[in-house]
Amino acid sequence: MKTIKKATQTLPILLVFILLSSFNGLIAQNATGTLKGEIIDASNGDPLPFANVTLFKSNTQVSGTTTDFDGKYIFTNIKPGKYKIQVAYVGYKLEKIENIIVSAGKNTVKNITLSASAENLEEFTIITNEIPLISKDEVSSETTITVQDIKNMPSRSVASISSKRKYRKQKNRNKSYGYLSAPIESRRDNFNTEGYAHNPENNFKMAKATPLSTFSIDVDAASYSNMRRFINSGQNPPIDAVRIEEMINYFNYDYPQPKDEAPFSITTEMSDCPWNTKHKLVHIGIQGEKIEMENLPSSNIVFLLDVSGSMSSPNKLPLLKKSFGLLIKNLTENDKVAIVVYAGAAGLVLESTPGNEKEKIMNALNNLNAGGSTAGGAGIKLAYKVAIENFIKEGNNRVILATDGDFNIGASSDGEMTRLIEKKRESGVFLTCLGFGMGNYKDSKMETLADKGNGNYAYIDNILEAKKVLVTEMGGTMHTIAKDVKIQVEFNPNKIASYKLIGYENRLLNDEDFNDDTKDAGELGSGHTVTALYEVVLKGSSEEIASVDPLRYQKNEIEKTSNNNEILTVKFRYKAPQGKKSKLIVRHLKGKLVPFAKSSNNFKFSAAVAEFGLLLRNSKHKVNASYTQVIKLAKSSKGKDDNGYRAEFIRLVEMSEMQASALLIEK
Repeated sequence: MKTIKKATQTLPILLVFILLSSFNGLIAQNATGTLKGEIIDASNGDPLPFANVTLFKSNTQVSGTTTDFDGKYIFTNIKPGKYKIQVAYVGYKLEKIENIIVSAGKNTVKNITLSASAENLEEFTIITNEIPLISKDEVSSETTITVQDIKNMPSRSVASISSKRKYRKQKNRNKSYGYLSAPIESRRDNFNTEGYAHNPENNFKMAKATPLSTFSIDVDAASYSNMRRFINSGQNPPIDAVRIEEMINYFNYDYPQPKDEAPFSITTEMSDCPWNTKHKLVHIGIQGEKIEMENLPSSNIVFLLDVSGSMSSPNKLPLLKKSFGLLIKNLTENDKVAIVVYAGAAGLVLESTPGNEKEKIMNALNNLNAGGSTAGGAGIKLAYKVAIENFIKEGNNRVILATDGDFNIGASSDGEMTRLIEKKRESGVFLTCLGFGMGNYKDSKMETLADKGNGNYAYIDNILEAKKVLVTEMGGTMHTIAKDVKIQVEFNPNKIASYKLIGYENRLLNDEDFNDDTKDAGELGSGHTVTALYEVVLKGSSEEIASVDPLRYQKNEIEKTSNNNEILTVKFRYKAPQGKKSKLIVRHLKGKLVPFAKSSNNFKFSAAVAEFGLLLRNSKHKVNASYTQVIKLAKSSKGKDDNGYRAEFIRLVEMSEMQASALLIEK
């Protein structure tokens, strides 16, 4: 009785405490406000996507964001007070709006109009005499101005070459080389022209009719970081921007290092499919041999940098410089670096220089500015020419192309660029493509160049991604251990009724290509992991599968074999970096199904990433896929996460779920 009485006396106090807590929570929630609005073109009222919006309080930056495709921006959880907004957009005047009052618990709306630059100046990009243009590009249709030409000009000539043109010249520079840019008006119309190749999703195939599945490996991860950029800006990415295999392969997995002479290990595993309990999931993991940094071969690198007008945004050339600075810090006296730039024409601004002369390399890099149209084909030809002239036998010979992919003069179409790169790859020089920026980003072109140039492709959306690609995973990004890597999986129709390869839609090969050493395929770098997933339907499943009419000229029955306990066979073919003849590795997956609860973290986390990809693509095969399940699965299998990439993935899924929910509410 005493206990009951005491509890009864305590109950009102507890209720008061709960009510006070709830009240304080509401007060805290209403203690901040929201500032939002739209950035608009003053001349025609059109919204301006991807404008840079910065929020200040007492001249101190509080936050920053970019406008979405509709020109809208938003700052949430802003403390009450007086603020200033600064808006920057290429080709428009910098706009500053002061004395904006944000109140607690209220939405403050501030729409801002931007006017085109009144001067409409054509930019004059300066390269100091410390990094002069020292070779011309023979294939460019434009005349290249040399340093001697500049020296011979009268001192006033840069400012008065033409009464119809004005030039912006940097201070304290008296010897210079310039690119003349396209008018600002023509560049301003190029926003929101991002390009993605259409890759229809793989469908299920009958193991009896089509037992072989053949594809080129893919260790590119550009789709993941590009997807992250969209989600961080408040929207889910376009379907064609989502390549599930690149999302999966963004992460490293805990596969065993190779033990025999082959530079690879192959791991296979089969368990339940999280988004469709009627199906199973087959996990194939490949681990490339990891070579310690001190044992990596010397590098002959040519930076091929886009300095055209489209690269002037803060998330393009300025981010590019910081990113390459991280790589330069890790070079040694045994490495060599040259810098080729291209805009209206292509030029060599730094001869091949020892990697320990870091100040000289950084000076050349930091003095680049953006301006001009984009002669990408001319730049590629010159970069390969420089790389071949400085070729290191048994070394890492590589061109690193950094651009938004917006080539618009000279060789520029996908077909032209593909033929150009295919011809150049025979030189033994590999290609790494690094994409930057938004609004006019050409993902399809960048991916094509990397695929055809014996190289890899990454999208740099921030400095942390640059560190991942160029520092943390430098061995995999920069040092190829195998080229023309192909996988062929043969499914045992006694065990598997049908299968579907998840992702790799643009990496599929004909079955006969597997043994054809003239067929190009993917490259694998030091320490890289490659993961492939198949969704399969076991033989005897009650689920209906697609069928074909009986064959007239072949037997339709499945013959029993002595290998009937095997689920599938994985065949792996590769060449040495400078080799011509491929080598073969074969592994078998025996008929052992692992309960999902006991499956590895590798299996579970890759499945979580794949399921998220199905949701982003709104796949017809997503069945019971859900954000909640992805988050739960990823959290339970996060494992060792030294760099926080898996934790970030979980955060992105949570953000994507909220954005998807908001769209449903709006509809």
